[in-house]
Amino acid sequence: MKVWTKVQLKNRNKDVELISKSLTNYLYGYGPISQIEQKYHIQKNDRKILDQYTANRIGGLLMLYLAKDTKRINDIVNKYNIPHGIVEEIIPEIEGYINKIANENNYR
Repeated sequence: MKVWTKVQLKNRNKDVELISKSLTNYLYGYGPISQIEQKYHIQKNDRKILDQYTANRIGGLLMLYLAKDTKRINDIVNKYNIPHGIVEEIIPEIEGYINKIANENNYR
């Protein structure tokens, strides 16, 4: 029988940790979260809880990706594919250093 449960891995992968922490900072380091913290008086400890939760989830997805466990990734996608969820249209966003000439030709 298939049971949906949360698992915490004891084997720590330093690359996964680094990427998870970096992606969490990339997602929440700047942008609207700063205004939300001020507007709703979110305490630093509550923000830490949110960041830790996010980093743990990213780490789990990275571990599944590295293990090439597409079945479990698909399970997650199917469970959380909520048709009328809070996320609407996705507009992919990338940050980083790019070749300016390539940017003008390829990203219009």
